[in-house]
Amino acid sequence: MKFLPLVWKNLFRRRARTLFTVLSIVVAFVLFAYLAAIRLAFGTGVSVAGADRMLVIHKVSLIQPLPESYLGRITAVDGVADISHMSWFGGIYQDPRNFFAQFAVDAESYLRLYPEIVLSDAEREAWLRNRTGAIVGRVTDDSFGWEVGDRIP
Repeated sequence: MKFLPLVWKNLFRRRARTLFTVLSIVVAFVLFAYLAAIRLAFGTGVSVAGADRMLVIHKVSLIQPLPESYLGRITAVDGVADISHMSWFGGIYQDPRNFFAQFAVDAESYLRLYPEIVLSDAEREAWLRNRTGAIVGRVTDDSFGWEVGDRIP
């Protein structure tokens, strides 16, 4: 007797058992995929953000800035090498549905603290000279069709 025909015949002998077996295998793979995606989502930010970088915000909300007097106090803390300032201002682009995170930053110190922002020397100098300039992520840039050097209305 051959093994494969025997297996094939018994698969359809009890259809409910076969269905539940297949469903349990599918559920196991789906759960495995979800857990892998969750693990990746929680681990991605850690690999991008420097382990030696700390973000300090106001206790009320991200919108509320820290008092200016805190800059000197934070700089005086042992182990602090550099500081920068950024303010979220919640702007929109042409339509309230076109929302994306927008921050006003201290350009030079911000680039020192975030080396993952890759700019050529020419782009860096142009951004530092232009007080109305912006650095835009690739996804946002592609969604609105902007090009380097465009003036955003």
